[in-house]
Amino acid sequence: MNEVAAPTTEGTAKIVYILYLVGIVVGVTGIVGVVMAYINRREAPDWLQSHYTFQIRTFWIGLLYLFIGTLTVGLVIGAFILLFWLVWLIIRCVKGMQYLDKQQAHPQPETWMFG
Repeated sequence: MNEVAAPTTEGTAKIVYILYLVGIVVGVTGIVGVVMAYINRREAPDWLQSHYTFQIRTFWIGLLYLFIGTLTVGLVIGAFILLFWLVWLIIRCVKGMQYLDKQQAHPQPETWMFG
């Protein structure tokens, strides 16, 4: 009777989105999030697999944007790339959580933009 229920994969997907948002301030949480997405993607139902795919792509594409922005930060363009990354990440996470709350598959899990 006092058993603790294991978190659902839906709950885990929401945690990944939250970890990405926290990662804006505490970078290591993004790494934890992508590891969780990789671990949970296989056993998840199809509609949740689309979220995990979207989250994994968000991590790797975001890392690319951060790398390019950091390399070019000495130039004016680098600051704009980093600002774009920040807005891009927030929008992707918020939109992903909206689909997740409606228990809908992510319609464009492989997009490079906002999804």
